[in-house]
Order: sequence, then C-alpha cells, then structure tokens
Amino acid sequence: MASKMMQFVSIEQRMPDKRTVAERRDDFKEIYGQFSSERAGQQASRCEQCGVPFCQVHCPVHNNIPDWLKLTAEDRLEEAYELSSATNNLPEICGRICPQDRLCEGNCVIEQAGHGTVTIGSVEKYITDTAFERGWVKPVKPVRERSASVAVIGAGPAGLAAAEQLRKLGYAVDVYDRYDRAGGLLMYGIPGFKLEKDIVERRNEYFRQSGIRFHLNAGIGENGPSFAELRQRYDAVFIATGVYRARDIQVPGAALKGVVAALDFLTASNRMGMGDDVPSFVDGTLNAAGKHVVVIGGGDTAMDCVRTSIRQGAKSVKCLYRRDKANMPGSMREVKNAEEEGVEFVWLSAPEAFLGEGRVEAVRAHRMRLGAPDSTGRQMPEVVPGSNERHAADLVIKALGFDPEDLPAMFGEDALKVTRWGTLTIDWTTMMTSLPGVFAGGDIVRGASLVVWGVRDGRDAAAAIHRYLEGRVEAVDDVPMALAS
Repeated sequence: MASKMMQFVSIEQRMPDKRTVAERRDDFKEIYGQFSSERAGQQASRCEQCGVPFCQVHCPVHNNIPDWLKLTAEDRLEEAYELSSATNNLPEICGRICPQDRLCEGNCVIEQAGHGTVTIGSVEKYITDTAFERGWVKPVKPVRERSASVAVIGAGPAGLAAAEQLRKLGYAVDVYDRYDRAGGLLMYGIPGFKLEKDIVERRNEYFRQSGIRFHLNAGIGENGPSFAELRQRYDAVFIATGVYRARDIQVPGAALKGVVAALDFLTASNRMGMGDDVPSFVDGTLNAAGKHVVVIGGGDTAMDCVRTSIRQGAKSVKCLYRRDKANMPGSMREVKNAEEEGVEFVWLSAPEAFLGEGRVEAVRAHRMRLGAPDSTGRQMPEVVPGSNERHAADLVIKALGFDPEDLPAMFGEDALKVTRWGTLTIDWTTMMTSLPGVFAGGDIVRGASLVVWGVRDGRDAAAAIHRYLEGRVEAVDDVPMALAS
C-alpha cells in the first residue's frame, strides 16, 4: 500500500484488468474487472493533489476527487465512500459509464504532463462497489418527516438523484415512470458490457429501502395519473422524462425493412439479457446475428450499437460517420474498444440512400470533407462531388441522437413552455418551469446529454424544490447542509 501521494513518477498508470477480445465478444459482461485493494491504493496514490484540481472543476457534480483518492491511498475506504457519495447519487454508475477521457481524467494535470492520468473512474467504481459489499451503504433515514410531498416524473438519473436528495430532507417522494423497471437509459439504453443491470437494480433497491415509492408502468396521462392530478395531489412536481424521440434521416429507402432506430435495437437487446419476451428480437427484426450491420452516427449511442452487434454475432459491423475521428463526439475509449472488437469505422462518410427491394441490402454513401467552421467553431462536413461508395447491409441502425417528445401535448398542458428545440423552458435560478411548483431538469431541459449532468440537475432541482416549499428565496448555490450529505 502506498504511504504517500504524488507517486505518478514511480508508479505507472494501470486500468483494472481488461478481458480479452475473444472473451468479451461472446457475452455482455463488463469488460473491465475490479481493482484489488492494493492496486486501487497504488493508482490513487499517483494523484498530484493539485491546489486547483482541474479534475474536480471539470466534473459536472464537482466530486471531491483529490480528497477521496488520498483516502483510498491511505486505505481509509469507508471515509472515501462517504466523501464520494456526498456529491454524487450514482457514483458506482458514473465510475463505469462517464466519459472520463473528456471530463475528469482528460483534464488531469499529470495526464497533460505526459505521465498518464489517474484512473479516477475505476477508483470511484471500486470505492462504492466495496462499500456495498461491506454494508456501508445505508438507506436514507431523514432526521424528521415533512408533511409536503413531491412527484417525480421519470426514473432516470435526474429523477433518481432528485428523489434521493428530497428524501434526505424528509419529503415524501413518489417516482412515476412509463417503463416496468426504474433506471431509464441506465436499464434499457446502455448495454451490459458497460453497465451490468444488477448494478442498477442494487441502487434501485437502496432507493426503495430509503422510502422512495416507485410507480412503474405508469405513463403520465396513459396508464398512470394525469399531469393535472399530480399537480393537485402533490406540493411540487419534478419533470425528468429524458428525451426518447429518435432523430430520423431523410434519404431514399429510409422506410425499408431492416432500417431501425438505435434505441429500439438497444432496448430489445437489454430486455433479452434481462429475460424478457422480445418478439422483435426473436423474429430477427432487432437482432444482428448473421447480418452485415451498418450503424449511422458517431456518438456514444452509435458505439453501444456497434459493440452490441458484435456480441450478437453479426457477420460484419461498420460505423459511418460524416466527420473524421478527431471530431467524433463519442468517447475515444469506446472507439478503441470497438476497434479492438472488430468494428470497422468509415470516417468522412454519410448515407446518400438505403438500397433494396422491400428490405435493405446496402447503403450508398457520399464521401465527405470538412469545410469552414460553423457558429460553434466546428468544421462543417461537405459532400465531395461525384463521390460515393456502397456498403453491404442487412441491418442499418440509425444512431443520430434524440429529440424531446411533445410534453405539452402528452401532459395536456399547453401552458408548459418549451424552447424551439422542444426542450422544457426553465428559470435556471429556480429550476422552475413556466408552471408554479413544477420543476424540470436533465435531458428534457438540456437535450440529450450525460448521465452525470442528469445527476447534477436532479440535485440542483431538489435544492430548489426545498427552497420553494420552505418559502425561501436564496440563490441556487446556497444548498442546505442536509443536501450535501
């Protein structure tokens, strides 16, 4: 066990042991193992203990990373868990699925100096997994129960984070979700090789033991209560529905059989892994086995699709992306994993048409080049005139991102204001929508984003709801001490 910090010169960076490609191509288990106590301490001891910790600055929930790394290096693991969980409601999940290469680890000082980043995500995962194993994770027990109650719409990261924070303050919390399991995309969108589902269920059980009541298969205004009923029944409502409407692509052949949406494909795969009856998988509609698969897109959802296709036994898997590798929005770590597993990336390529008679047989694509920057400074892709190429395809998966559903129409509430993109409009100071007592956060406000940003919004919304119910007017940053533990 390391006796002091700043060991990055003498101790090399090491991730947990990684399963071989041959092993991981055949199942949906997570590809990284668990740190041993000694290895976790060694890797944590590499931390520079910066005066200005850029890892913490670039973490959306501002985790106290240097502090819990030091505690881990000193084998004070229970204290490390208490500190880690003080700022994050899903630390073992974020440790697995956050794009650390773009957030904490990518901004690590020793990474910038060429020594290789501290493996922050893997240590975070180790700390909380160990805490669960050793019984340190205790259900929430509020100091006192309050008379006020809050309804949370959506059991994804933002909704779960808000629910736990509100329970800590003693509020009665009911979470409504249209699906049959809590977790949202953690359960149905993210594949098991990144996040095994028993990890999500373990956290859900903790929430239940903490007194959070889940109402599943309860879509608002569908097979659950109406939005108006929730507003009448509860003292406040938090909307955290996420964004689920798949963006489409307008090219010839888009309606052919075999052209499917990414979330449909991933949900079918995850449900099969959980033992559900999934006819569209069994009949081959959402099953890549024995097929030439082409995935359109360059984000993390596209990476989930290509790697899932490999595990389902596809003949070949290609990913077409209209920009180059350097401009890809997905995690570079995920790209590397996909390449190792046999995915072929076709950079600077965009679909022109899907070809086939009734069923897709190929994708005809343009070659692209990067032109002048747009208003964000990102180079715009342009078609190279006269260029095209053909890719065999029995299954085309569209992973082009997600847009919000029409919530005012779904909830029967025209006064619920939205932006021109369809996301909910909120006052970021109060997290409140255009309706008094109705708050919102997560992807339904930000657009499709990261799990950790959902956690941040859920925590901020819980603090804002508490102030609203207490009749306070302080700024959002003035979070009650009960919410920080």
